[in-house]
Amino acid sequence: MSWTLETAKQHLEAWLAAELAVSTGQSYKIGPRELVRANITEIRQQITFWRNEVNKLSYNRRGARVMRVVPRD
Repeated sequence: MSWTLETAKQHLEAWLAAELAVSTGQSYKIGPRELVRANITEIRQQITFWRNEVNKLSYNRRGARVMRVVPRD
């Protein structure tokens, strides 16, 4: 799938916000019942994925370095 650098940055920011929200209270228990709001492991995997995508797209935007080699005897 293809997306722009701006879209990748938006996704990364959203997942970082989700991690922050979950860190303030991920689950609670009342008697034998338990409520779990989100899976922090999945959130962190998504953060890693989107951070890598932002890095790849940022590198592509800068362009590849071109080097010239002059052979010498």
